[in-house]
Amino acid sequence: MLSEPRSGLLGAWGNALLAGLVSPDDAVLAIVGEDAVHRVEGLPGEPAPVGLTLALGRLRALGVTGLRVALPVPGHPLGLSGPPEFNARALDAEEAVICHGAALGMVPEVYEAGPEGDVHVEVVWHVLPVREAPPADVPSLGEAERELAEALREATAVLSRLDVAGSGPVAEAAIDAYRARAERGREVLAPGYPPRAVRVLELAQRVGLLVSLADENGHGGAVTASEVAARAEALRPVERVARRAQVAAYNSVVEERGRG
Repeated sequence: MLSEPRSGLLGAWGNALLAGLVSPDDAVLAIVGEDAVHRVEGLPGEPAPVGLTLALGRLRALGVTGLRVALPVPGHPLGLSGPPEFNARALDAEEAVICHGAALGMVPEVYEAGPEGDVHVEVVWHVLPVREAPPADVPSLGEAERELAEALREATAVLSRLDVAGSGPVAEAAIDAYRARAERGREVLAPGYPPRAVRVLELAQRVGLLVSLADENGHGGAVTASEVAARAEALRPVERVARRAQVAAYNSVVEERGRG
């Protein structure tokens, strides 16, 4: 979780566009990011893949009023509501976008193209029918914020006790550097999101980075099998909490509109 998932960018900036807070050009520029191009395949009324600008306009015409994000992994269908075919595609990609107001979902497929040394990334969003039902296991912003704070305290204590790489000053320096790059290089979420959603997403990214550092930097002082198992046990629920919080942040504007 060192960067925002593509579904998060599509959800956040798509919601800002649907609310009339950004222009289509600005929304698509933010969604595509460093990728070469995004296309949308399977959109009702379109026999061939179309560009993202046209696709977002078509979704609005189909009655879509908001976009929800799903970040599922095997054993945790976070944000999904079915049917099985869509869930399977989303689990393979570990992300998806669910349309609010139309029974449609979008799953990204990423391709690399071009000669060696000049490779670029292309993304095709596959549109599939979804079941209109409450998404699985998505907390409120308040719940997500409380869970994150508790998970961060517990994981830091366990990892420090086991002398795991990524739990001390080096990790803090890496997190601070990442935050500085993020502040220079991008806007967190998109216009229209409440400050609490921004705060929750930033904390979720911080927690996710801590998990990634601990995972990438090896076992540190955890040299026995029981210590390695304890490390894995400490990281697993923290990663789950961070993903839940990300989804809560991305989906907050859609939930607020529903309550309003």
